[in-house]
Amino acid sequence: MSKRNTQQRRHTIVKLLEQEGKLSVDYLAQRFETSEVTIRKDLTALEQNGLLLRQYGGAIPIPKELLPDNENANISEAKHNIAIAAATCIRDHNRIIIDSGTTTASLIEQLVAKKGLIVMTNSLQVANSLNSLENEPTLLMTGGTWDPHSESFQGQVAEQVLRSYDFDQLFIGADGIDLERGSTTFNELVGLSRVMAEVSREVVIMVESDKISRKMPNLELSWENINTLITDTAITAIQKATIEAKNIKVIIA
Repeated sequence: MSKRNTQQRRHTIVKLLEQEGKLSVDYLAQRFETSEVTIRKDLTALEQNGLLLRQYGGAIPIPKELLPDNENANISEAKHNIAIAAATCIRDHNRIIIDSGTTTASLIEQLVAKKGLIVMTNSLQVANSLNSLENEPTLLMTGGTWDPHSESFQGQVAEQVLRSYDFDQLFIGADGIDLERGSTTFNELVGLSRVMAEVSREVVIMVESDKISRKMPNLELSWENINTLITDTAITAIQKATIEAKNIKVIIA
């Protein structure tokens, strides 16, 4: 069997699991004519995306009682579509920052075909997912002080590290979008996000439409510091027009 691209291979692994109930690393390596190291990376990435469970020597399907309900599945689909749209904005050999968060983390799986990427992150989840990619982008981490609320590194050390580089793009989420002010968050630690924007030529907000017009107490990035907003099809025409009036490119996924 000829070697498939990573996304297709991983999709097939999930389908095979549904049919077989259990798969071994050895079997999959032979099936796809690839190395066991590559298969382990596949299984790690699929587990991180909630599509299977790893076990010694292979993997099993997610037990039904652990599967998300329909509401969460719809949310995941929206994030998936946003991630696909975000990935189309990334060129080979780009230097990018991916901030912590579930929406930004969904971007990782879409980077498998990109060549020569350099990726900075403050998120262990994002770092682990990047490390599992077969195309092996260069991974940089901010370091700093661990913040359990945002599950990311923050603080002056992280800011100093970021200022040592420059980047083509920042991909960042938001807890809310204030149509007048910009992206907002419940977290008071917004300093690192602003430095990320400062050292990036393009700032891309990845956010589901239900967060638009949701006002949170802390302004994270003002519209002056944002270039592009990617959201789902439930955004209203009025919301889209209001954001575009701020000289923001709106991409609907």
